[in-house]
Amino acid sequence: MSEEPEVLTRIENGVGRITLNRPKALHALTTNMCRLMIEALAAWRDEPAVKLVLIDHAGERGFCAGGDIRMLAESGAGDGAAAREFFHTEYRLNHLLFHYPKYTVAVMDGVTMGGGVGLSRPCRFRIATERTVFAMPETGIGLFPDVGGGWYLPRMPDHIGLWLALTGARIKAADCELVGVATDYLESKDVERFKAGVVADPAAMETLLTELEGEPGRPPLAAHQDEIKRIFGLGSVEAILAALRAEDSDWAREQLAVMGTKSPQTMKVAFRQLKLGGAARSFAENMALEYRIGARVVQRHDFLEGVRAVIVEKDNQPRWEPATVEGVTEAMLDEIFAPLPSGEAWTPLP
Repeated sequence: MSEEPEVLTRIENGVGRITLNRPKALHALTTNMCRLMIEALAAWRDEPAVKLVLIDHAGERGFCAGGDIRMLAESGAGDGAAAREFFHTEYRLNHLLFHYPKYTVAVMDGVTMGGGVGLSRPCRFRIATERTVFAMPETGIGLFPDVGGGWYLPRMPDHIGLWLALTGARIKAADCELVGVATDYLESKDVERFKAGVVADPAAMETLLTELEGEPGRPPLAAHQDEIKRIFGLGSVEAILAALRAEDSDWAREQLAVMGTKSPQTMKVAFRQLKLGGAARSFAENMALEYRIGARVVQRHDFLEGVRAVIVEKDNQPRWEPATVEGVTEAMLDEIFAPLPSGEAWTPLP
């Protein structure tokens, strides 16, 4: 018996359908999954029969929890070639979706983190439900918020994107709408009805969204938006930590405690990444930058140690090197961000 394909792609009545199909792994992306999606999207781009593309997932547990972290760590502990191949392919998929000429709809019903953000965020319509949990938790395992995080996060209001990057905070549907992660909200009970309606009449998709639109409630983030704007708008990770220490509030103490568990190296990587990504002139320029970072970070101590502590042994006691943000020098960051040798840089699909 052959195993089920990791991604199901088909055309149904003018709708190009992409369904992530690794439910036991929370649809964590593999290189093969990225390739399958690129093949389908490339074939449908100029196919008159396809009016729009709908991306969803099989099973109940969540949209996509990220990438295949164990594979990345195993590769990073060796020559890193498989990890670089994954990033190169995944980032091409992100870029293809960013510039896709047809309407794209992502149903983010459940966990949407890391690689799942890279799939959904470039889509024209991004549907959250009461089960949606969005996060970019990479600094907790010595990685950085990639898959376009350098482009999207600094373009969120009031430095909320940097707060998300440094803390790995998880937000729900109302906050997803506040920061532009989601464009629409449906109750999960209405998702199947929505998908069936889109397949029945692709031209009625926006009308259907309006008819089924739910109310996610008040965004909890709004209560701390002013603090985030004031503190996370400061000029360095060190300044942010100092400002949090100077605040006498439970919220500030919570942020400090959370940031104290993250890799100092990759918090400073993320800070510089968002600054450069915010100034990037194109999404491709940002993705080339992220590929340079990814190609290097995946072989560094903090990523291998973070995966050991959080994912493999689960002792949640990573021993970061350097152990403090003050120990992470500009020279270390320059090494991570430096241009790659000729012929090794990331390029979009031709």
